[in-house]
Amino acid sequence: MQDLKEFYTSQREKHRQSLQRTKKRLSLLATLRLSVFVGMAVAGYFLWDTQMVFVVLPLGMVLFLYLVTSFSDVKRHKAYLQRLIDINTNELEVLDRRYYHLPDGKEFLQPDHPYAQDLDLFGRGSFYQYANRTTLPQGREVFAGLLLDGYPKDIAQKQKAIQELARLPEWCQHFSSLAGETKPKIAPAVVANWMKNHKPFTPKWVGIVAPLFALGSMLWIVLAILGIVPEILVLMWYFLGIGVVGRFSKNILKFASHVSQAQETIQQHQRLISELEEQTFTSELLQDLQKKLETEGKRTSQILKSFGQRLDLFDQQNNLLVLMFGQGLLLWSLYFAHRVESWITKYGKEVEEWFFAMAQFDAYNSLGTYAFNHPTHTYPTLVQGEVVLSGKEMGHPLVDSKKNVLNDFTIGKGRFCIVTGANMAGKSTFLRAVSLQIVMANMGLPVNGKEVKYKPVRLLTSMRSSDSLTDETSYFYAELKRLKYIVDELEKGECFVVLDEILKGTNSVDKAEGSKKFVERLVRSGATGLVATHDLSLCTLANELPQVENHYFDAQIVNGELYFDYRFKEGICQNMNASFLLKKMGIVD
Repeated sequence: MQDLKEFYTSQREKHRQSLQRTKKRLSLLATLRLSVFVGMAVAGYFLWDTQMVFVVLPLGMVLFLYLVTSFSDVKRHKAYLQRLIDINTNELEVLDRRYYHLPDGKEFLQPDHPYAQDLDLFGRGSFYQYANRTTLPQGREVFAGLLLDGYPKDIAQKQKAIQELARLPEWCQHFSSLAGETKPKIAPAVVANWMKNHKPFTPKWVGIVAPLFALGSMLWIVLAILGIVPEILVLMWYFLGIGVVGRFSKNILKFASHVSQAQETIQQHQRLISELEEQTFTSELLQDLQKKLETEGKRTSQILKSFGQRLDLFDQQNNLLVLMFGQGLLLWSLYFAHRVESWITKYGKEVEEWFFAMAQFDAYNSLGTYAFNHPTHTYPTLVQGEVVLSGKEMGHPLVDSKKNVLNDFTIGKGRFCIVTGANMAGKSTFLRAVSLQIVMANMGLPVNGKEVKYKPVRLLTSMRSSDSLTDETSYFYAELKRLKYIVDELEKGECFVVLDEILKGTNSVDKAEGSKKFVERLVRSGATGLVATHDLSLCTLANELPQVENHYFDAQIVNGELYFDYRFKEGICQNMNASFLLKKMGIVD
């Protein structure tokens, strides 16, 4: 952990020093810019009646524009450095377990999801809040989607991609800082959807007729100047052009509004795309994402550059000279609207994939940072056979490492562990730790454990059922619906089922009988899983079904105080603590 703190502290200090130098440079450029402007005014005053004014003022203007451009670039670099400082400061805070100020992703929580409701994936203190470092809004959606993807696939490719990014912590910060500059007013999804569904309003003939019309304008003007044709013909030609453009003016104005919004969004992402194109990756998944940024063998940055050039020319329709002469003589707005539409027709359907590729990079960049921040975690070895999950010194990643009690755990295909234990002994935390191990393994992340073996499997949980006044659903009925959902999902294939104290909404006798029958049903279905319970009668299933085994977490009273060792042990718990705690807290005598 100290090495990580040293890394982030040194990175922050390096960027702080760069920021100080950049601020000085920015101040110097501001002074020079003002000095050049004042110098131009003084030179214009004293040299106005001399020919030197035609040399000094143009040179001064060139220098002034250069300083303005340089000032803008340095100002952008200053903001980039500040974001890098913030990134490293944030990582240092997270290392000290201070991360509750970060986005918690509660908007992504799906109550009826196979496991999200039970595992603290979203919300205050959640895994999302702890692990997420995405910067783009669409990146956050992809990251949440990876957490919620209950079907394990391409795990080996995900692991290699995350391992590669974990070896590039400075590049990951560089990417995040660049992405932090991308804050378009219009969401990428809106822009992509508009481009994909845009129907051109300019006729195909515009691409040929408009250049010919412009040549005709030049010809008429030359002939009029030479006195070969009367000027009235040029004027008639001019009004003909105004009429042609005017016929499409309503559509042009509406189109201009849409493309100006899209331009900002695309230009901000263009810098990110250029960065991704320049980086060399070796993992298959990241290379595939890079290929999504290629179209017909061309780099997306080049294609977007062409789009930007066409938009710049189209935007010139608001220029006074273009308004006065360009529309009537060159069909300016109509022609360049056609040029932009031609680009959209050719590439508009690709924009959505470009945005999605960047969002995926943002999400995997975040996963790479998580892996870098947890060097003691282990990438599960993917196996086939009887073992579903096996590992040594496994624990919950959200528990402080100084307090985390690690346990060995192995479970085979079709096996069920019934876990008993006293209140607060660690049953629920252990169940969530195992469940989160599966979620993380399916994402390709390293998990909190050693020598971990994993056979990819779907996860289903029932740990936090709740009633609903809105849906007129009682607690018990909500739990029954959840159990029915699990049974139905088992028909779709092999699953890992985690249950915590099921059928809490009924009497103890009914609960015991119902729980036994449900576990028997799960065993017959070939499911693998864990069941935590206070009901010791459920443990008798181990005598009836060879697939069932008993484990427990113990609680002891030492010197009048309750003591937990949080160790996962084989057998049945014999020590309960409810009566002791009631007396200890003075609730009963």
